Amino acid sequence: MATEVKVPTLGESVTEASIGELLKNVGDSVAVDEPIVSLETDKVAVEAPSPVAGVIKEFKVAVGDTVEVGAVLAIVEEGGAGASPSSEPKAAAPDAGVEKAAPAQAKEATGSDASQTLSPAVRRAVLEHGVDPSTIKGTGKDGRLTKEDVIAAAKAKGDSPAPAPAASAPSPAPAATGDRREERVKMTRMRQTIAKRLKGAQDNAALLTTFNDVDMSAVMEARAKYKDMFAKKHDIRLGFMGFFAKAACLALKDVPAVNAYIEGDEIVYHDYVDISVAVSAPNGLVVPVIRDAQDKGFARIEKDIADFGKRAKEGTLTMEDMKGGTFTISNGGVFGSLMSTPIINPPQSAVLGLHRIEDRPVVVDGEIVIRPMMYIALSYDHRLIDGREAVTALKIIKEAIEDPTRMLIDL
Repeated sequence: MATEVKVPTLGESVTEASIGELLKNVGDSVAVDEPIVSLETDKVAVEAPSPVAGVIKEFKVAVGDTVEVGAVLAIVEEGGAGASPSSEPKAAAPDAGVEKAAPAQAKEATGSDASQTLSPAVRRAVLEHGVDPSTIKGTGKDGRLTKEDVIAAAKAKGDSPAPAPAASAPSPAPAATGDRREERVKMTRMRQTIAKRLKGAQDNAALLTTFNDVDMSAVMEARAKYKDMFAKKHDIRLGFMGFFAKAACLALKDVPAVNAYIEGDEIVYHDYVDISVAVSAPNGLVVPVIRDAQDKGFARIEKDIADFGKRAKEGTLTMEDMKGGTFTISNGGVFGSLMSTPIINPPQSAVLGLHRIEDRPVVVDGEIVIRPMMYIALSYDHRLIDGREAVTALKIIKEAIEDPTRMLIDL
């Protein structure tokens, strides 16, 4: 008997999605609840499972298609045996630019292991680094390869991405060698949504950024002193984000406008702090929410952040994880950023940007000393938050980090 696999309910107010990846081939065997299609919504990737065990008879969609909730994705024939490894490959949008660039590697990346299905991003990484995907152990959901797996394998081999075609040594009249290629890749639904929201923030809010710098000595000393005990007791590493989250809670309590937002002609204030934490995912930036951060201890906050990071990499964050949020913290320092002007996450009115820590000369008690310093930035909507309030909030965060005892006695 043939059974239809349909687009599942995607979450509140979400009615459509894009086909991000076909996880199986026509003729493959599937188990009950085994994912066969990956769907991309505005915020998260959702997998559509097979409701029955059987063999995939037909796909009704292709990569890149837009589908609504309830639309038929595939037909599964109950029972039967799976096709041989030479079964028909799944319908997927060809990566023409890359295939022209390296047809041999493309064949290897897409056909050397019929049991392994590669996403477009992973396939491009395989081609760029020239690695054999069948030799790499995947860390994604159900053991699937991620882009990070490919990059790590390439580094382990001591390889680097294939250089772009270029002329040989400079000469007075260099002749062009090789082909000049371009690649066009359709933006994912998530990337399109990110672009619209960030541009909307610039268009609708009166954005301004204030800066300060923080001496990280006290926090670093506290971490060095208690990290082993903390990890042993709570089974989680003591990081910097817990300190900044608690420091932000102090600042937002004293300067409530930074934790508010504009709705129509009203200002909505919150007596709680739900911190959106910007996390890098394979398909773009996502912002899961630490709820009631004002009531959580360091261990709970660090566990929430670690869990978000893990699930963002696996693509298992849900719409509920990212719903709401009253204030955002974005840590560009993990990528080496020295300073930035972060953009607020609408409808929120402020975002805290963290950056890399580096030793710099500073004056303390009339003497020049070397201290581990970090620039911090607070971008805010000037329609709601005055400069005095923004500077005060950032100063409270700075003082709490430089003297962590303030977080214990609520100063």
